[in-house]
Amino acid sequence: MKETRYTLDYGVIGNCRSAALVSRSGSIDWLCFPDFDSPSLFTALLDQDKGGSFGFILPEGAAVTQSYLGETNILRTECITSDGIFEVLDFMPRYALSPTERHAPPEIYRIIRPLTGMPKLRIVYNPVMDYARGQAGHRTRDGYIRSASTLDDNDNVYLYSSLSHESILEGKEVVLEKEEFLLLSYWQKLVRITIDTAKLEFERTKVYWLNWADRSVKLSEYGDAVSRSLLVLKLMSFDKSGAILAAVTTSIPETVGSVRNWDYRYCWIRDASMSISTLMRMGHLNAAQRFMGFIRDIIRTKHDTFQIMYGIRGERRLTEETLDHLSGFADSKPVRIGNAAYDQRQNDSLGYLLEVICHNYKYFPGPLEDLEETWGIVKKMVKTVAAEWEKPDNSIWEFRNKADHFVFSKVMSWVALDRAAQIASYLRRPDYERTIRAGADIIRADVLEKGWNPKINSFSQAYGNDEVDSSLLLMEQYGFIEAADSRFVATVDRVRRELLHEGLMYRYKNSDDFGEPESAFTICTFWMVRALFVTGRQEEARALFEQVLSCSNHVGLFSEDLDFKTRRQLGNIPQAYSHLALIDVASLFGERIERRVRPTPLD
Repeated sequence: MKETRYTLDYGVIGNCRSAALVSRSGSIDWLCFPDFDSPSLFTALLDQDKGGSFGFILPEGAAVTQSYLGETNILRTECITSDGIFEVLDFMPRYALSPTERHAPPEIYRIIRPLTGMPKLRIVYNPVMDYARGQAGHRTRDGYIRSASTLDDNDNVYLYSSLSHESILEGKEVVLEKEEFLLLSYWQKLVRITIDTAKLEFERTKVYWLNWADRSVKLSEYGDAVSRSLLVLKLMSFDKSGAILAAVTTSIPETVGSVRNWDYRYCWIRDASMSISTLMRMGHLNAAQRFMGFIRDIIRTKHDTFQIMYGIRGERRLTEETLDHLSGFADSKPVRIGNAAYDQRQNDSLGYLLEVICHNYKYFPGPLEDLEETWGIVKKMVKTVAAEWEKPDNSIWEFRNKADHFVFSKVMSWVALDRAAQIASYLRRPDYERTIRAGADIIRADVLEKGWNPKINSFSQAYGNDEVDSSLLLMEQYGFIEAADSRFVATVDRVRRELLHEGLMYRYKNSDDFGEPESAFTICTFWMVRALFVTGRQEEARALFEQVLSCSNHVGLFSEDLDFKTRRQLGNIPQAYSHLALIDVASLFGERIERRVRPTPLD
């Protein structure tokens, strides 16, 4: 039974090393092994015919439901058949080995439990290595199946199971009489794997996620959506470096049939800084400390320069290429790996990072060595902003062939210097504070003079044009202007009139490198909710918030974009941008209920 999956009805499982997308019917259609940015092993998400998957064939008429197991990243898929009911519990192990060490191997467990009757199913196991560029050959051994690429025998994985190898490889019908398991491992196991092993890993992983969620600040309203969003942000943090991914997928189009298909398995300074700020506000301070470690690692000397994005280990060169052998999600080519935006100028990026560093200094500055190293990075960022803010850039929207004097880029340049001045104050460096503050004042005056457009009675997208974009809604959030300022209120009204459509927001409507945008950008609708709330329109804000909340998929995940008419999710999923904004906006409506458990040394 072949499904046509041109929707993003997927759950995500992961363990801060890698992640997999599991379809509503229990098929793993996307998995990169051993890490988030490794070549994919299952790629049916991007080509149903060639991509390969790991799932089940169910009897005709089977009904399937899917949900997360409470406040965890363990996914439960229940299958109701005429012969009985069974559930599949999918997870990637993650738990504490000591107060300072986590166990998070590149592995996926699938525990299959009969609940009633004697249900039947068939296993589909079709790994296709290296983005489906190489087929797999299988060899059975005592206790496991070794699957290796026909192009490179070193590209291999191991499948352990209580089911017979023959039934798995030949897709024979299996009658479930007891609990069974499947373990897919990047590495060969050195101990015997049994159902008891699988159940122990399950219990340890469940406890880890429940404890992590319990350390979060709780809200009196929208708690379930906030909890799921926090778990998503945590899942997308890369343990080995402290980096946070923008998303775990590549090349899911912003609009079906378009070429706006990008690889998001990287760490954007902007997106990661926003995620860290949100995690800090929700009680997870360790995430900020680990992210600061990532920043110190990528700026190792006074000669290193800043980029807008990095690989998850700090790689600087993210060469973009297309995979022309893949048909793409919903036949939307090209499929891209790498991202050519890495060498763009985006003058807003350092503002978000300095916001995080400012909070870091204020609330938990750390040892003197880290303080001094970070202060050196701050001074370098100040010099960079001072040298770059007057130049045109590619903006928060990453226009590929267009540079301009974008208003929000100037605003975030002001944020960068404003927060740097605050840091100088914390460190009792009045000379630096005065000098940096003077620079911030110059930028602010420039924006107020050139960014305000009396013709449209609003701040404009760029100096001298008559367009607006959704980033202008953030001017108040970052302290550039007061919510009650008539210019901000007028800007909110203008952006709302121009960009709110069918209850969702465009990011902008003017043409870019690929024509005019056709889909809603999810985070922008959340930004509008906040803008309405802070300008005194709380009921309108709540109504809009609840409307966009209803657009999540069946397990509460948001991608980058939404179709205006169908509300169909589009773009890479899950999207950190969308989930962090959901949390921030929900915090406006619900009272904070502080966490009950102190964070452990390593989160």
